[in-house]
Amino acid sequence: MAKEKGKGPRHVAIIMDGNGRWATQRGRPRLFGHHAGARRVREVVRACPDLGVDYITIFAFSTENWKRTQVEVAGLMSLFRRYITKEAKALHDEDVRVRFIGDRVRLDNKLVDLMDELELMTSECKKVNLTIALNYGGRDEVARATKRLAQDVANGSLKPADVNEETLPKYLDTYVLPDPDLVIRTSGEARISNFLLWQSAYAEYEFIDTLWPDFTAEELARLVRSYGTRDRRFGAVKA
Repeated sequence: MAKEKGKGPRHVAIIMDGNGRWATQRGRPRLFGHHAGARRVREVVRACPDLGVDYITIFAFSTENWKRTQVEVAGLMSLFRRYITKEAKALHDEDVRVRFIGDRVRLDNKLVDLMDELELMTSECKKVNLTIALNYGGRDEVARATKRLAQDVANGSLKPADVNEETLPKYLDTYVLPDPDLVIRTSGEARISNFLLWQSAYAEYEFIDTLWPDFTAEELARLVRSYGTRDRRFGAVKA
């Protein structure tokens, strides 16, 4: 049975952490964990509609992840290309609209082409909105947005007096998305790691010990239910 709208989070964002540790615990290379984590995405996305979650955003690769070994980075880029190629038809058939956020300049052309094709293929899908943060960093996003805003001020299409908290979001990668209501980080780490800094100002957070490849639809459902018990005041006080 579908969850009643308005009772739970409309937008859930997930920092998918713990793939490498999951693999190490099993005596396998880190990339083995990343492949297991990619398979977990499918189950979690499929669970969203019945939980009343219209938007899900996942942190796939950060601007800081380039600091990892060349072997791991190359393996991740190959995994992203493989994931898009393999999952594209299923995502379309299951009515999942896919968007990518992040700076595409550093990504290879083949991957960017696949990203563009998947966004176009799923542009009319409506059941759930999946956003994949790839080469994404919150500070980098705000810096890029500010640069575009400054260009509009310089060319006269935006007045400096009109720049406010409602103006800047229109320049962010997520400008068509609602702000996340719930941010989940797996693996026991309790930090946000430069993820959706502007958008998550009033999000609720859940830091859980589960490593991402072990995260299940049932655990997502539990966190969604827990969110429904929270008193969200956005800085105000109840009368």
